[in-house]
Amino acid sequence: MSLDTNTNIIDKNEEFKPLIVAFCCNWCSYAGADLAGTSRLNYPANIKIIRVPCSCRVNINFVLRAFQNGADGVVIAGCHPGDCHYSTGNYHTRRRFSLITNLAEYVGVEKERFKVDWISAAEGNKFATVMNDILEDVYKLGPNKKLRDARWKI
Repeated sequence: MSLDTNTNIIDKNEEFKPLIVAFCCNWCSYAGADLAGTSRLNYPANIKIIRVPCSCRVNINFVLRAFQNGADGVVIAGCHPGDCHYSTGNYHTRRRFSLITNLAEYVGVEKERFKVDWISAAEGNKFATVMNDILEDVYKLGPNKKLRDARWKI
């Protein structure tokens, strides 16, 4: 085996594969992800979905912890405003979104790494589009090195 062959093997192993954590509302966005899957719509496999009862249940600490544990991007997906199963949950999410965005910018995380979107249960195509878009944005930014805890290996 030549030296060039070893270098190519190392380069292939170090290829950047972004890890995206998606917090999805149980009632709408998770069902949208399910519809995307059953409709065989193409969205990346390196999106890890965490099912939450409502998008308002996603705490700022959850987002920061996801970045700390190796996520390159985080998505919070909930019901469209006015369609929340708990009536006002997504309004709380929208308010919290600006806080998380400002906090992330303050600590040096690019705002393109974090996104909040509204996806209903009937919008499997939108779910796939949102996930492909954020993956493309994060891929352009490269690996997240801010907030990453070096003790975690993913």
